[in-house]
Amino acid sequence: MLSQALLLACAALPLAQAETVLGLYVFHRHGDRTAKATPPANLTDFGYQEVFTSGTWFRDQYISSTAASRISGIEPDLVKLGQLSASAPLDNVLQSSAIGFLSGLYPPVGAGMDTQTLRNGTVVTAPLNGFQLIPVEIATSGGNSENSAWLQGSSGCAGATTSSNEYFYTPDYMDLLNSTMDFYQGLLPMINGTFNATTATYKNAYTIFDLLNVASIHNTTNFNASDLLTPSTLSQARTLADHHEWNLAYNASSPVRAIQGATLAAQILQALNATVTTPKSSPKLNIQFGAYGSFTSFFGLAGLLPVATDFYGVADYASAMVFELVTNSSSTTPFPASQDIGVRFRFHNGTTSNSSAPAAFPLFGQPATVLPWADFAGNMSAFAVGSQAQWCAACGNTTGVCASSSSGASGSDNSTGTGQDPGAAAGGGGMSNAVAGVVGAMVTLAVVLLLEGLVLLLGGLRLVSKKRLAASPAGSATGVKA
Repeated sequence: MLSQALLLACAALPLAQAETVLGLYVFHRHGDRTAKATPPANLTDFGYQEVFTSGTWFRDQYISSTAASRISGIEPDLVKLGQLSASAPLDNVLQSSAIGFLSGLYPPVGAGMDTQTLRNGTVVTAPLNGFQLIPVEIATSGGNSENSAWLQGSSGCAGATTSSNEYFYTPDYMDLLNSTMDFYQGLLPMINGTFNATTATYKNAYTIFDLLNVASIHNTTNFNASDLLTPSTLSQARTLADHHEWNLAYNASSPVRAIQGATLAAQILQALNATVTTPKSSPKLNIQFGAYGSFTSFFGLAGLLPVATDFYGVADYASAMVFELVTNSSSTTPFPASQDIGVRFRFHNGTTSNSSAPAAFPLFGQPATVLPWADFAGNMSAFAVGSQAQWCAACGNTTGVCASSSSGASGSDNSTGTGQDPGAAAGGGGMSNAVAGVVGAMVTLAVVLLLEGLVLLLGGLRLVSKKRLAASPAGSATGVKA
């Protein structure tokens, strides 16, 4: 009787609403590549496999019809391009990684779905078993980053470069430069094809580790003094590189050093805000590929260092940050109100797979792993750099795209989370580069036509059709009068 009464009581309780994923933003590092010290860097077959494996996991988790956390309303098999946005800087490693990831996210459709019948009855079969073509937009910052040994090499931000350079004058740097001299000189038999006694120091900690790491993965017989590359040696090189790059990417007393993380924060906020405010016309899934510097600087800005050791230093190949828009609302039609939406942050260091998936971590020093949308947006806005004027003011740049901002914009506006890239049009009502080019061309054309008119008027000239000119006798002066 007691068991029956308990069952009846449980049946009377309201069922807990299942969580629904409304949208997703993924920031992903490239897969395994060749060394930066031997440019140009290229994605390896192993790297291709890493990003494809990661893309397949994201499909199984968020896209397919049987996905555990399927994004509400997303197409499971045939990609609907309006639901998806993918981007990467103009860098062959990052662009190739994005393409490899997308081929796992939306694989070839296969027989039965790879044909199309034309009006005349011809049946056309798509190449590569129905391989799905997904455009990868060009992110205007971070170009060629995988060929640059310098963390700020692709940021274009003068203030960030100056701030990072300040690390080289700190006691921490000087102490490590001196105390690790013997360690790095001892590596010369392995790296003397690229580094010498002068350059084999802590100053080049990351590029030296990168070269050794690539050699440890790929080189088997043609690696000089390979017996010297013990696990402990590689681990020490990695630890020093992590410390070196962390200090170049983030410093709490110099926020501009983390400009890459600040612009990424604005891009994430812009994309998720579009999903919240205009869900019918905005992508449900945003995927961006980028370099490790953006990971590191974002980790510092978001207060993640005390949370886990994985957030310190250089993220492994194919690492991924994930921002889930979620709701417990009983219905997603109409789209839930913003107060019913939360954001969960996940991270995985290295290739994501069924055996090793992204874990949830709390952001901004808060205990909860799911933050109300308003709290998430407010905390991100506190350090996001989302407009050209704001970026130019933070970086101290006054030339190029910042020339107009330095003369006509104060740069003091608060971040709005627009996510506008530094290379994009000014957000404060300024004229975009494209529009300015069109206006300039029209003004030039008008001036040319005006000058031609003056020549015709003052010189007594007039225009004549080709037919009349052809009909005139040879040597006639028709059409040209004194």
